[in-house]
Amino acid sequence: MRRSHLLATAAGLALACAPLAAHAQFAPAGSGGEPSSSVPGPGNANEPTEASPKEQGYFSGPSPYAPQAPGVNAANLPDIESIDPSQIPAMAPQQSANPAREDWVAYGRDDNQTRYSPLSEITPENAGKLKVAFTYHTGSYPRPGQVNKWAAETTPIKVGDGLYMCSAMNDIMKLDPATGKEIWRRNVDVKYHSIPYTAACKGVTYFTSSVVPEGQPCHNRLIEGTLDMRLIAVDAETGDFCPNFGHNGQVNLMQGLGESVPGFVSMTAPPPIINGVAVVNHEVLDGQRRWAPSGVIRGYDAESGKFVWAWDVNNPTDHSQPTGNRHYSRGTPNSWAALTGDNALGLVYVPTGNSAADYYSALRSDNENRVSSAVVAIDVKTGEEKWVFQTAHKDVWDYDIGSQATLMDMPGPDGQQVPALIMPTKRGQTFVLDRRTGKPILPVEERPAPSPGVIPGDPRTPTQPWSVGMPALRVPDLKETDMWGMSPIDQLYCRIKFRRANYVGEFTPPSIDKPWIEYPGYNGGSDWGSMSYDPQSGILIANWNITPMYDQLVDRKKADKLGLMPIDDPNFKPGGGGAEGNGAMDGTPYGIVVTPFWDQYTGMMCNRPPYGMITAIDMKHGQKVLWQHPLGTARANGPWGLPTGLPWEIGTPNNGGSVVTAGGLVFIAAATDNQIRAIDEHTGKVVWSAVLPGGGQANPMTYEANGHQYVAIMAGGHHFMMTPVSDQLVVYALPDAVKQ
Repeated sequence: MRRSHLLATAAGLALACAPLAAHAQFAPAGSGGEPSSSVPGPGNANEPTEASPKEQGYFSGPSPYAPQAPGVNAANLPDIESIDPSQIPAMAPQQSANPAREDWVAYGRDDNQTRYSPLSEITPENAGKLKVAFTYHTGSYPRPGQVNKWAAETTPIKVGDGLYMCSAMNDIMKLDPATGKEIWRRNVDVKYHSIPYTAACKGVTYFTSSVVPEGQPCHNRLIEGTLDMRLIAVDAETGDFCPNFGHNGQVNLMQGLGESVPGFVSMTAPPPIINGVAVVNHEVLDGQRRWAPSGVIRGYDAESGKFVWAWDVNNPTDHSQPTGNRHYSRGTPNSWAALTGDNALGLVYVPTGNSAADYYSALRSDNENRVSSAVVAIDVKTGEEKWVFQTAHKDVWDYDIGSQATLMDMPGPDGQQVPALIMPTKRGQTFVLDRRTGKPILPVEERPAPSPGVIPGDPRTPTQPWSVGMPALRVPDLKETDMWGMSPIDQLYCRIKFRRANYVGEFTPPSIDKPWIEYPGYNGGSDWGSMSYDPQSGILIANWNITPMYDQLVDRKKADKLGLMPIDDPNFKPGGGGAEGNGAMDGTPYGIVVTPFWDQYTGMMCNRPPYGMITAIDMKHGQKVLWQHPLGTARANGPWGLPTGLPWEIGTPNNGGSVVTAGGLVFIAAATDNQIRAIDEHTGKVVWSAVLPGGGQANPMTYEANGHQYVAIMAGGHHFMMTPVSDQLVVYALPDAVKQ
């Protein structure tokens, strides 16, 4: 599953009279704190629209769904033709291969997705002087009558004279990087009912054509995937659609997926371009049905938008587009994380999730079990699978990989540098692999797992992989004495909940007779914020969560009684079962009930704090922890969703990642206290912080303009984390830059 609704509900402060009263506890980051922005921006005014009901019959034939809405969307774009990989022109040198020091040209800044910047104007000594240089309003936020599903998660990119970004609803903008003035805006007309789990756009991809001459439209272009499943290309100078890409700048990504409804599948991550191929992945809404739309990975020519290949898990040797009534195999593991590519090796690294019906595996194929919750290397010219490394076997805990892989070089046994890949996971296990072969560089052990479980016909695997060469980003297994509360009664309530559940440590198998405790929970460990890596110092920065879940399988009769139904059921209504909560898992014998492991009366987690941490690991000297401390204060959090205003760094749940710079700083927001921080990379000391107008659930970035360094964060908030939603990009700089 994508991010957890427990993240904010886990964030309440307890000033307890319990025996452990010297500590604090977090509950929901409620509306206390900063209000949502009500300042209208120039963006969408999308009206709520109900999805068209699904006709009966699910498995084959043409789609029965009505078009999503008038206007341009994937439902009424023509199909795209294919191109032979041999016809793809040689890719021109790209900015991301060797970024100018002042730029941030990809989601993770460079092709290696390090989130490291060589800029050094801002240091631990002067960071305390940072001020707001400008704010920019995207105009994307819930309108009257719309349920709040917003969580922009956007990281802008900066190339040359442009700061480029997307809104939560996929509009694309170019800003002046020194002033924030809007230079152009491309409204792409995504409709409200196409929002899946959340309205989010993590970023856009910058591409330089080798076919279109320099100075001509679309020589430099931005490519974006949308919530309503379009691949879009616009000119970087004007924002106009690229006429020779797809159909007037747009490609229908629903082609070959078969039946679906708006909001079931979507793109939220920027597609990487490796050797001229834009690689497209997409999320599939969790918890719906066993035979959900396919999680297929596809490649498209970045010049023309034509289809190149597909990697379809249950048809691994067929890399073509389906025609007629055929479609890609349904219910297969999808990938929603940002992807990473290696141009020299010609590979794209795909972090996968588990198959549809996350908590029941008896109906999965051998191929699905082989590649789920794994990192898969795919040849970008052919779509051929090159290697697979699995991080959780036969996953029924929703341990899909939300993080983006980071590339680096590590010394090998013969003294030569080995091209490596760092893969964080929700389990808090970080795997370091040879990215040529997928073989572990640092040791991995297969350790005995708990009992096979009690679900008929669905036994668990006897072992699971553990990365013993990297520090674990988790705390020890839970104990009854770890149970926490605002008072002795609350603590007793949590102890009773603990005793009533099945729990034998990590990988406790699912159960029907009573709940089971899932720890680590499905939000990590590490999630989509990923990690940042300083190649000069060798320091790896990771922020992570400590947020258990309380799950139970229910039989079909009970699922029906609870009103659980898939999104494509004609009677489906929001709240009837969906991502990040109870789900129908239609087509299996069971539904799933998922809640945070919390005191439902106060909204506080049952395990003691902290609930969020940040860690620095020295990758050059034995992978040792340099420093580690809680991330996030109690200022905007409290029991019953009430903010306490207390500045204690107690550690709140967090989503979003970090940036590390040559100036010796780590910049991060992420926590539910709605602050951005600058942390000394070498000591872990917080040297500056500022309150944001909304939740900082996004990855920050930094760049230089007119000789000065800027730090940008999308303070868009997060609906499930219950942080204030805003449409504001906030950019900071030192006073000399602000005066310009």
